[in-house]
Amino acid sequence: MIGRTASLLVELPVEVQPSGWRMADHPGRDARRAKEHLARDLDGLEEVAQGYEGPLKIQVCGPWTLAGAIELRYGDKVLADGGAVRDLADSLAEGLAGHVAAVRSRVPGAQVVVQIDEPGLPGVLAGTVPTASGFGRLAAVEPPLVSERLHAVLPADVFTLVHCCAPGVPFDVLRGAGAGGLSLDLSLLRRRDEDHIGEAVEAGTALFFGVVPGRGGTRLPDKGVVAKPVIELWRRLGFDPGALAAQAVLTPSCGLAGASPAYARAALARCREAARVLREDPEDRED
Repeated sequence: MIGRTASLLVELPVEVQPSGWRMADHPGRDARRAKEHLARDLDGLEEVAQGYEGPLKIQVCGPWTLAGAIELRYGDKVLADGGAVRDLADSLAEGLAGHVAAVRSRVPGAQVVVQIDEPGLPGVLAGTVPTASGFGRLAAVEPPLVSERLHAVLPADVFTLVHCCAPGVPFDVLRGAGAGGLSLDLSLLRRRDEDHIGEAVEAGTALFFGVVPGRGGTRLPDKGVVAKPVIELWRRLGFDPGALAAQAVLTPSCGLAGASPAYARAALARCREAARVLREDPEDRED
């Protein structure tokens, strides 16, 4: 996730060190390899998506998770330097805009959807991100600044959603950034989060609920079992059951990067089957 997104950065080259990704003075082998991998994947997408029309989701690591993972050339993580965070966000915004344009040129019929992955955001706000040495913690960042930098990265001409698969999702911060949708792991939500979810629904924010495990190893639950927690949440919030399917999307809980192709197909199929349950008549569901 870090390396793929770092390949999109404009005029901010990176390299791999024993401690992880680090800013570099000049583009080197690691940066070139990352860009080459991305180019090959775009070639593959163009080949398999010929003639496709409809939504096409792409995703990148968000600026705050990225800043908490990449180190500066001589010192701590990018997150420790406010100016470096600003430069990183601006560079990512420019690179992401170019990436969206590249996807559109290769799949002209696609309605591009951009997902920003921010699993490290709760730690940024709480001040729990470790320093490069690992012996300390970086200072917490104020919520308004977090929203501002995240907003700067979101492309203006596509539907955007922010994914946070960690406990303590900062709902107000994500909505303040202007995201059109929020992607959440339903199993990590607590009752105290439900008021925030209700506010998001009332504001027209789309909700992408992670309801199917992202990796294999266990048998996928029945479609009714997958859909049930979302239906029950909607009822507790007191919203019209008929609006559920229009505002909620069912997804794997945290991506499918570690899954086999067979499991990925099965997981997505189960999400689709469960989504049909959301469209059924509420009275029929009671039976």
